[in-house]
Amino acid sequence: MPKRITRCPIARSLERVGDEWSVLILRDALYGLTRFDAFQKSLGIAPNILTRRLATLVETGMLERRQYSEHPPRYEYFLTDAGRDFRTVLLAMLAWGNRHFADEGLSMTIVDAKTGEIADPILVDKRTGRPLIGPDFKVAAGPAADERIKRRYQSLPPTSSLMETRS
Repeated sequence: MPKRITRCPIARSLERVGDEWSVLILRDALYGLTRFDAFQKSLGIAPNILTRRLATLVETGMLERRQYSEHPPRYEYFLTDAGRDFRTVLLAMLAWGNRHFADEGLSMTIVDAKTGEIADPILVDKRTGRPLIGPDFKVAAGPAADERIKRRYQSLPPTSSLMETRS
């Protein structure tokens, strides 16, 4: 459940999925898991914590809950469009984690389905296909930005680290 009102999309996103259990539940939902017992078995999560996280993910529009049994009442959880869109965040986290925290080696990678070659994902502009790096791109206040956000982005140096140019 969102805790505070903010117009920052990063803060809003973290309010919805900012704990590790929620992220891992979404990961498992993207792998095709839908049922409470399957999530619990995969994650080794306590039932009370899983119940709360699933309820929050439903409330925030990441998952949809559908009943599949009346006696006893049982539910499945399916990704919404917002939940499916989280896939790109998870793939970015996978690449970032492999790059910075896999001292023992890669336990999971993204590979080309035809060649088996390991992919090196980058974030690109959907319209042009160009990598989202500076100086070609920058973060700017959008049309719904409040004065605080407008001031923040007007005061950023032209080469802010959010759009860093190194690869």
